[in-house]
Amino acid sequence: MAHEALIDPKELAARLGNEDLVVADCRFSLADPSAGRAQYELGHVPGACFFDLATDLSAPVAPHGGRHPLPDASGLGRRLAQAGVNADSLVVAYDDSRFGFAARLWWLLRYLGHRNVRVLDGGFKAWVSAGLPVSTGRPASRSGSFVPRVDPSMLATREEVLELVQAGGGNTHLLDAREPKRFRGEEEPIDPVAGRIPGARSFPWQDFSTSEGRAISEAANRDRWAALEPQPSILYCGSGVTACVNALSLEAAGISNVRLYAGSFSDWCSYPESPIAVGSD
Repeated sequence: MAHEALIDPKELAARLGNEDLVVADCRFSLADPSAGRAQYELGHVPGACFFDLATDLSAPVAPHGGRHPLPDASGLGRRLAQAGVNADSLVVAYDDSRFGFAARLWWLLRYLGHRNVRVLDGGFKAWVSAGLPVSTGRPASRSGSFVPRVDPSMLATREEVLELVQAGGGNTHLLDAREPKRFRGEEEPIDPVAGRIPGARSFPWQDFSTSEGRAISEAANRDRWAALEPQPSILYCGSGVTACVNALSLEAAGISNVRLYAGSFSDWCSYPESPIAVGSD
């Protein structure tokens, strides 16, 4: 899929060694938070730095704010600078989870004002399948000058979502990225309450990719969002991570009037008074 939000493995390989390139390995497992680092140590794209979802791309969990609260902007900014990110750097993020974690860094960089960021199409699996080099060494020490410039317009607060629910939807779409069974409230393996935010529509994040982890065609991606009227959308998932895949998919379809409810359903259900819907939409 040719789009500036994504990069093909061979195109990335051709850029390795460029001073303005920073590669970020974002592999992670919700079932085993240590697995991503272990995978990185076993082999990664040469020169890649490791970014951990739990410690780099999220803040500590609190009573409210969701299971993966947004990280402190200045702290993540320092971490990006330590990886060599400058104002003109191209940052390429990858994982092996169908964009599930790399899209989080893609979204965060844009939220911090850095637009020159792409996600590796097919992730690490596609890199290896293409016969491209793999390294077990740590990247050379670099020092960047990245300065965060937070764009709060990319966020939707719980209060705004609640107002939307109470208004019956208004002129804004509320899009749920979780699997259909979780959307319908038939099962909930992570959060203490099953169901969804009332008025939400189901757009599972996995639909942006094939089972091999490659992005679907541009035409198929445009068709995916064709049913939406040209009005703004608020995206959410379980904890604000895989909803970023839908943000990536929408960007690839040329739709940018979207915001992220960062706390997502895990924040929503942390308030006992929050209304919950179950069943078909």
